[in-house]
Amino acid sequence: MKKYLYLNLIMIASLTTACLSDRKSQDGLAYLDVRKNYPEKEISLTDIAEVTYLYLNSDDDDYLYQGGINCITDHTIVVYDNSSGSVLFFTRDGQPKSRFNRKGQGPGEYNNLFRMFYDEETDEVFITEFMRNRIFVYSSTGEFKRDILLPQETMAGNDVVSYDEHSFFFYDVNSERKRNEAELQGLPAGDLFVPFYLISKTTGEVLDYLELPYTPVFLGIYLNGNRIPALNKTRLLKNKEGVLLCNPESDTVFLYNKNKPLSPLIHKTPLVSETTPMTYLNNCVDMGRYQFMEVFTLRPGDEAPGRVPVNYYMRDKETEEVIHPKILLPDYKGKEFTIRPSMRIYENEFAFELDLIELKQAYRENKLSGKLKELVATLNEDTDNNVFMLVEYK
Repeated sequence: MKKYLYLNLIMIASLTTACLSDRKSQDGLAYLDVRKNYPEKEISLTDIAEVTYLYLNSDDDDYLYQGGINCITDHTIVVYDNSSGSVLFFTRDGQPKSRFNRKGQGPGEYNNLFRMFYDEETDEVFITEFMRNRIFVYSSTGEFKRDILLPQETMAGNDVVSYDEHSFFFYDVNSERKRNEAELQGLPAGDLFVPFYLISKTTGEVLDYLELPYTPVFLGIYLNGNRIPALNKTRLLKNKEGVLLCNPESDTVFLYNKNKPLSPLIHKTPLVSETTPMTYLNNCVDMGRYQFMEVFTLRPGDEAPGRVPVNYYMRDKETEEVIHPKILLPDYKGKEFTIRPSMRIYENEFAFELDLIELKQAYRENKLSGKLKELVATLNEDTDNNVFMLVEYK
């Protein structure tokens, strides 16, 4: 196993505040200075990405669902129906393929699906549950194949990605729970690090292990004497080159590729511990030519950390220009989109869900055009599924 500890953080901390800017410093690391007044700029989504509209056919009532797309492969789109617990399979052009439901509390059953992945070559569906120490594996017809036990005393949360055809990468959410409990009780938190595991999709064997440095900063607010942790923390994101590991307490996003050394990708300044009110970087969507970031502001007195002010940034990796993007779609007049780390990323693409009721109203108000208008004209808001917009960066 490998361990990457404090080398990168020491390198970052050694830089003086005076030399930090939105441009790359001499060490090649990009910086986002949240004190700067970056300009707002309108961006057409079709200028930076290929856009495809998708409707998941619901002529068969069994393929109506409540929820969004969970995974996209070369030929398949998989959706989890929150209302019934069914897993639905569609072709890339939206036609139903198969479905199954193994929801329950017995052997080989899932109870509260949190993340899902599908491997077309092996026909294996991987399902994770929040705060559980195992991953369930099924076929696309619902045959239970096996479960994968996570390393001892670890638990998977939202931060799980399919690293490659052989392995998963996940953040041990149990370590954060233990740190928070120790801090609340005024006890030493032990070794301060943020652990990530690369494990086999077949056996759960640990293939690699990383520890990012952890700065003992409480990301959250104090309300009526109680500590309320921030909800918006995306520590792990899929990237074309590997995965992006974010340590918001230390203001840094790292790129992991098992064939290369762990390397810092972008750093926020000033440090989270130096800002009042506190601001922190919530990972970075890095696709194609652009990077998209969100920075949360935690203000004393806010009702809940899940509803706090957020600023969105877009960085052009070629010109190194940083802006506040206002992303618009030519086919949908007046509709603004936000690209954020909390969105589900599938290799080099992601999906926006467009509410069909809103689309039909926009259609009646003549706000739609092009292929989106043609599609919405054929749909019924009372009986059809929502429309998805698949976005692939140029």
